[in-house]
Amino acid sequence: MVKIGNKQIGDNFPTFITFEAGPTHTGFSSAKELIRQTALAGADAIKFQIFNPDELIHDKKLLYSYDILVDRDSGQTEKVTEPLYDIFVRRYLPASDWKKLKDYADSLNLTFFATIGDDAGLDLVQDIRCESVKIASADLNHYPLLRKVAKLNIPIQIDTGNATLGEVEAAIELLKREGNEQIIIHNCPSGYPAHLESINLRFIKSLKQLFGHPVAYSDHTPGNIMDIAAISFGANLVEKTITLDKTTPSVEHIMSIEPDEMQHFVSTIRDVERAMGAGIRSMTDEEKMRRLNVRRSVVLEEGVRQGESLGSARVNFKRPGFGIAPNEYEYLLEKRFRSALPAGSVLQLTDLE
Repeated sequence: MVKIGNKQIGDNFPTFITFEAGPTHTGFSSAKELIRQTALAGADAIKFQIFNPDELIHDKKLLYSYDILVDRDSGQTEKVTEPLYDIFVRRYLPASDWKKLKDYADSLNLTFFATIGDDAGLDLVQDIRCESVKIASADLNHYPLLRKVAKLNIPIQIDTGNATLGEVEAAIELLKREGNEQIIIHNCPSGYPAHLESINLRFIKSLKQLFGHPVAYSDHTPGNIMDIAAISFGANLVEKTITLDKTTPSVEHIMSIEPDEMQHFVSTIRDVERAMGAGIRSMTDEEKMRRLNVRRSVVLEEGVRQGESLGSARVNFKRPGFGIAPNEYEYLLEKRFRSALPAGSVLQLTDLE
């Protein structure tokens, strides 16, 4: 179990729902609005990505390709290629803006955390008192960063998207050696959107069995089907990317959900949790009474005399089930009637001696 803020994350606790706005905000105003929409939807947290493009990317001409949604009605998409540096520049905000956004999230009782990748981000999340940090799968072998992050002594979330199982294990062991065992492991399929073949929902169970830490699912597909499936496989946290407009011509908007879908996303997950049950079969007193309407009772087809045995009586089995049940009938065949009864009588145990 890991605790983020006042929420516990692990088996037997409600699914922790994070909305990811890191790749899809277009500046301070949109980031603030996405925080507001996240709170309105009833999610537990909002996550951003705090990277300095100049610290992250050396080759500013390095190209990156992704799909955008051109037309909602037809679903027409288009592939866009641009420098990765330009993408991160669009996401960049100064420290003063991040502080304001964290304060705004706090005012809405919403947990705020971020993926970080450099010392400036590390200092910032300390300064604004983030309650968790996340490490991208691309940085899972960035041991100098992992050591520093471990020292924050707050929950660490790690992505596994493009990492081998050995790299995941090594990163977890390093964090533990540095004194931090508050780890949440994300099954994070690669691709924006992810291909179905790469999602590997069964890996959620494998990660739990191998490492014994809470496991999350970072969804890179449209809609909520994969999130629901992930919960059924034991995911303790789900992370879903959100946008104000999925036709925004930038990376990850195409598979994000919009404000009018966010509340439904949360309520659907809560419904699924209630439907999952406790893994045992139990019935309420109300259910037990209600089922009698569709169960059967022993009904006399012909009248009987006092002293006649039940086994010699001509009976049938009909609804409702407020009399002697068919399974009881077989054990009562030798019993005799206390008094004569007419045809059509629904037999009760008190009718027999």
